[in-house]
Amino acid sequence: MPWKTLDDMDLTGKRVLVRVDINVPVENGLVSDDTRIRKIAPTVMDILAKGGRPILVAHFGRPKGKVVLDMTLRICVPALEAALGRKVRFIETLEAAENLTEEARAADVLLLENIRFHPGEEQNDPEFAARLAALGDVYCNDAFSAAHRAHASTEALARLLPACAGRLMQAELEALEAALGQPQRPVVAVVGGAKVSTKLALLGNLVEKVDHLVIGGGMANTFLAAQGLGVGTSLCEHDMAETARQIMAKAQAMGCEILLPTDVVVARAFEAHAENSTVAATHCPEDTMILDAGPASVARILAAFDGAKTLIWNGPLGAFEIAPFDAATNAAAAHAAKLSQTGQLVSVAGGGDTVAALNKAGAADGFSYISTAGGAFLEWMEGKLLPGVAALDQAA
Repeated sequence: MPWKTLDDMDLTGKRVLVRVDINVPVENGLVSDDTRIRKIAPTVMDILAKGGRPILVAHFGRPKGKVVLDMTLRICVPALEAALGRKVRFIETLEAAENLTEEARAADVLLLENIRFHPGEEQNDPEFAARLAALGDVYCNDAFSAAHRAHASTEALARLLPACAGRLMQAELEALEAALGQPQRPVVAVVGGAKVSTKLALLGNLVEKVDHLVIGGGMANTFLAAQGLGVGTSLCEHDMAETARQIMAKAQAMGCEILLPTDVVVARAFEAHAENSTVAATHCPEDTMILDAGPASVARILAAFDGAKTLIWNGPLGAFEIAPFDAATNAAAAHAAKLSQTGQLVSVAGGGDTVAALNKAGAADGFSYISTAGGAFLEWMEGKLLPGVAALDQAA
């Protein structure tokens, strides 16, 4: 790997600035989902075991360079202490961090206040980054989800201190490298969701890299319409028809097979248990909307998975929020999970709706890797260089 990990660093007696993502949901003054906090625990515990002193650097919300009391990271301290089984000392200001008391120096883990309270963070200001760097001896980035931002705590610090990836960042980069960097072929990608327009760069990159591209959700309707098929009252970007045709032509030139629905589940209303029927994709009634892929389409998708070695998944195949329009997503997810668990498939999935859909299908635990990184995962799938990762490459 072109970047160092904690295994490559001597941390004995070192202050380790650890960029983490603990931007967690809060309700009634308490952390309501501590998943992100629990995920950083292996990195923090490893640093402690190696004799280092972790100083956690994180953001919370979007205060835009101003102190916003509702966005204080203090709220995360109890959940952090529970996850780590250690006392966490909260440091309210950068000045306090620069002039630590003896009591603070003795603490196992330090947590700095919301780094985005400082305008220099999002501006990637060199002077601000230098002040941050002076607080530590080593920099560890464990926040892949913020790696697409060129901020002081994600990019500049990696150039100012000996730098490495934390365990969560390492796992993410290894999974992504296995999926698109040097994947085992054949590679299948599933791309779903509402709009083609939001995933143009993604589709353009994938048709150059994968062997089969499954298109689902509202996006599939746009591709069907681009082929001259009627899609009734379905969600569809008719103005993207020419773009869809260009993507299909590029796929054909690259030897990438695009799998669109051949049969669809239609209804006159998008509501739970709405009266629905399955029709050929060529025969969608004018007064209905396409809400899911049909069983014949699902069978083709499962067959593609059976013949694949690597799967990348972003977005649902239908309107998964409401039964029975979650059937295609659930069936495909369950099959991918089964193949992954038997070692036949390396499966990597990511993106907000994707994680929700796979959790709803009860299939998430079966996937090889689930990325919760959102924007960073999508930009990586688009083939973009992520500043936080690039900085680690160059630091190594």
